[in-house]
Amino acid sequence: MIGTKLAHYEITSHLGSGGMGDVYRATDSQLGRSVAIKLLPAAFAQDADRVARVLARSSEAGHFIDLTFALV
Repeated sequence: MIGTKLAHYEITSHLGSGGMGDVYRATDSQLGRSVAIKLLPAAFAQDADRVARVLARSSEAGHFIDLTFALV
């Protein structure tokens, strides 16, 4: 996956794997910053409930701002 481009994101490294999929660091060419991208296994991507949970968590994380944390 390293070097793969997904829309305007280029995957630069693998950050980890978990029960909901793999997480990668990517560069957002439109915003010029690093982001984290979670890729779900194909079976999970077909499950509307699992997709909704991932989207809800990512939305919550996107709204979280704390000066003790840095944007990744």
